[in-house]
Amino acid sequence: MAWSTREIAELAGTSLRAVRHYHEVGLLDEPVRRANGYKQYGVAHLVRLLRIKRLVDLGFSLSQIAEMGDADDHPEEALRALDAELAATIERLQRARMELGFILKKSVPTDLPPEFATAAVDAPMADAERSFVTVMSRVLGPKGTAAYADLMRKPVQDDPACDAFAQLPADADERTRAEVAEALVAYVLELWRQNPGLSTLSADAPRGVKYAKKTVVSAFQEIYNEAQADVLGRLGVLLAEARRTPASRPAD
Repeated sequence: MAWSTREIAELAGTSLRAVRHYHEVGLLDEPVRRANGYKQYGVAHLVRLLRIKRLVDLGFSLSQIAEMGDADDHPEEALRALDAELAATIERLQRARMELGFILKKSVPTDLPPEFATAAVDAPMADAERSFVTVMSRVLGPKGTAAYADLMRKPVQDDPACDAFAQLPADADERTRAEVAEALVAYVLELWRQNPGLSTLSADAPRGVKYAKKTVVSAFQEIYNEAQADVLGRLGVLLAEARRTPASRPAD
């Protein structure tokens, strides 16, 4: 039996370009040529071409097929490895579809990771808060993320100190900044009492506590205005002092 390049490509259900490429990369042997110079393919070429196409359709790369060689008709090890890879891919795609369905159904922001997106459904966040949450999601570890997400899911209690911070102008004077920072201490300590995990948010940060804190400070400085960032810095100092003085904490 003798087929031309076009004929064998059609028989194998592939393209001329694919057949020529397989020749170029050494997967398919070059056939003998007729007296007129045209290639003459035989049954062995068709069988090999069909095998290559089947493996490509299954998901093997050409380099993987080359490693298998011609002799192994049933590359069990490679097939099992591909099966595991496909299973992982299917699981990832299923998770992506579930997340996509949630985003479409609830109209939540796409920049929020799943752990925080659910919390944003019933309590829409301001742009600054959402940006900060997004940064936090990239530096916190599993425990810190869970603690922060749990806080977001709880009803927010109105507090004058929080309102004062949100309305603080960039040119607020020294006294106002100090007063707002001091007013926030009691509010944050109470949050810590109700949510113990908040006081050690960065304890399991993948890149370490120091890196997490540095990133958070940088985010504060960029997201919030000058006075608000300054207040948050003051608040950190005041909270550290409060933690060294147990008597200053709210009673359990």
